Amino acid sequence: MSAAGVLKILMEAIPQLLATVDQSNTTALHTAAAQGHIEVVDFLLENNSSLATIARNNGKTALHSSARNGHFEVVKAILSKEQRIATWNDKKGQTALHMAAKGHSTEVIEALVASDPALVTMVDGKGNTALHIAARKGRAQIVRTLVKHNGTNKEAVNKSGETAIDTAEKTGHSDIASILQEYGVQSAKYIKTQPAPIAARELKQTVSDIKHEVHDQLEHTRQTRRRMRGIAKRLNKMHAEGLNNAITSTTVVAVLIATVAFAAIFTLPGQYADDPKKVPPGFSQGEANIAPDIEFTIFFIFDSLALFISLAVVVVQTSVVVVERKAKKQMMAVINKLMWLACAFISAAFLALCFIIVGKNERWLAIGVTIIGTLIMATTLGTLCYWVIMHRIEASNLRSLRRSARNSRSQSWSVSVMTDSEIPDDEYKKLYAL
Repeated sequence: MSAAGVLKILMEAIPQLLATVDQSNTTALHTAAAQGHIEVVDFLLENNSSLATIARNNGKTALHSSARNGHFEVVKAILSKEQRIATWNDKKGQTALHMAAKGHSTEVIEALVASDPALVTMVDGKGNTALHIAARKGRAQIVRTLVKHNGTNKEAVNKSGETAIDTAEKTGHSDIASILQEYGVQSAKYIKTQPAPIAARELKQTVSDIKHEVHDQLEHTRQTRRRMRGIAKRLNKMHAEGLNNAITSTTVVAVLIATVAFAAIFTLPGQYADDPKKVPPGFSQGEANIAPDIEFTIFFIFDSLALFISLAVVVVQTSVVVVERKAKKQMMAVINKLMWLACAFISAAFLALCFIIVGKNERWLAIGVTIIGTLIMATTLGTLCYWVIMHRIEASNLRSLRRSARNSRSQSWSVSVMTDSEIPDDEYKKLYAL
């Protein structure tokens, strides 16, 4: 399988890899372009042509890399998608033509100049044109190609006060100096300095640099906003699923508590006075044998409360349909507290029966169970309350920080984009408290 085939399979499985960058902001397109893998480059550009506009930390785009290594087909493919990046500069102020002048491919030079003839007059941070670079590197064919172009400024002087022929002589390339002399390139000492055009070119270069930086900033901002929207959507989906799961779980627990509470009243220890011939004095038929006990009274009250609270929750859950998330959350907050009460009441009912079934001589067993149960329930509810309180405090602090960030005049525009109302306050919460 070819490299493009393998990459295609990977990209179909993980689309996010298209715009993945490493620590130097290098994308897969940078690597493929530098190595001349035209099939991979075509595939990447076909899926996302804006990859060509992503620059590495040193300011070099994929076009810079492919031009430097003389990959003609790659240069053509990139220019066909994003021709405007031919004039982009890296942090040294060099365009793709400057990079191509360091190589050996005249085809790349021709392709770049054809895309924008003004490239031959553009200078880097040291004032060098592409002709200066080719002369310094000793690229005879590149020098011939550039010097034949009508737009080439043969009198261009860099910041060191050198024309292309001065650079060639300074670096010991006498053959290059001969070629330049053949085409009428003169030394700087024979050329009258014209500061105004040089200043104009430098101004144009500065404007181009600023335009490039602004474009990069806008592109990064757009990418950041897209990522933040994606995170917000995923968090909203997670919260909705969490609420639905909570509703389902609460319904199941409410039905279970109601079932247990209902069944408990008919399975009492000691049973009932149901034999008409053996009804104890003071009892009526069907009455619980333990009815006079205070423990039974406690059990009866708390078991009934747990039963009816659970039934109320079941009725609400099966009858009320809430679509809006905020209203659903408010309803769940109330139902959640009712379920806390139901659990507490059914626990109290259980402990009341414990005192009956162990008898008077073994009451210490019931007391021990009561202490253990109380500790467990108190610890659980106390921990939950602590989490809820800490969550509310954290959420309040985050909202305060967001308000101060909006009101602060010292905040940069890029930060304000991050703190806009694209993501609700709830999306920052680590704990979804009911």
